[in-house]
Amino acid sequence: MNMETPTLGGLSATDPAALLAAVRQANAGTPHPRLREVLDALIRHVHAFALEVDLTPAELDLGLDFLVRIGQASGPHKNEGILLADILGLATLVQLRGARQALAQGGTEPALVGPFWRAQQPLRASGDSIATPDTPGAPLHVRGRVASLDGRPLAGARVETWQASPKGLYENQDPAQQDMNLRGAFLTDAQGRFDFHSVRPAGYPVPIDGPCGELLAAQGRGAMRPAHLHFIVVAPGHKVLATQFFDIEDPHAHEDVVFGAVGSLLRHFEADGQGGFGLDLDLRLEPGETRLPHCPLP
Repeated sequence: MNMETPTLGGLSATDPAALLAAVRQANAGTPHPRLREVLDALIRHVHAFALEVDLTPAELDLGLDFLVRIGQASGPHKNEGILLADILGLATLVQLRGARQALAQGGTEPALVGPFWRAQQPLRASGDSIATPDTPGAPLHVRGRVASLDGRPLAGARVETWQASPKGLYENQDPAQQDMNLRGAFLTDAQGRFDFHSVRPAGYPVPIDGPCGELLAAQGRGAMRPAHLHFIVVAPGHKVLATQFFDIEDPHAHEDVVFGAVGSLLRHFEADGQGGFGLDLDLRLEPGETRLPHCPLP
């Protein structure tokens, strides 16, 4: 019986370099050039990771089981995969890298979409409230202007916003809230302006009842996000802006579990002297292809 060591490309299959070369060669025929490029980088980095930490078969099984459970824990009320990218800082990294040219020209800093954006958020008139009358919390008046990088106002831009209640829950997490509470979409006027009323949001923990919660516990990390409002801004001829604005007075303002509270996105919610607060926003969009991000919830 031939007991020779199997070979890959003429080299011993027990040689990690030979195995890596064989796997990369198998990917070399991938027709789509960008997919081929991404997979090649992924293969190289995954193999290098396994060698660096001397990954054991048991650890590999544990990691693969973790990924399977990430998928199983996702559903109509949360997306555990998005949450994983968030708590590892990957989503923030990709957002900031994608906007680096716009940021150099005064564009608004992006922030992750997160797992709680919903499709079909109700279109409301400028000046309306996104909060139902029974929503507790201090009044908040948000005024904004949408413009291109050169300062030109963008009329008819669609501004979507959503936030957690002062209890720290989005309405899809909270049976006590009316459907689509604290959510809305607005169209900017000829000067690119929009405004709406709401309540001052509160910070909240990300969901910890799934695999991501287990990971945070294993790391000894907290799960809190500082109080914030989400925005997605869509204007023809411009790249879609997804961002968030954070309450700088929140105790967790500088320890966001998903690393999204950065730079100018930390804001003072200004007291109006009557028990309420105001927030003024200038949203600058980069010209380019208008491509909506994936919406995680119906």
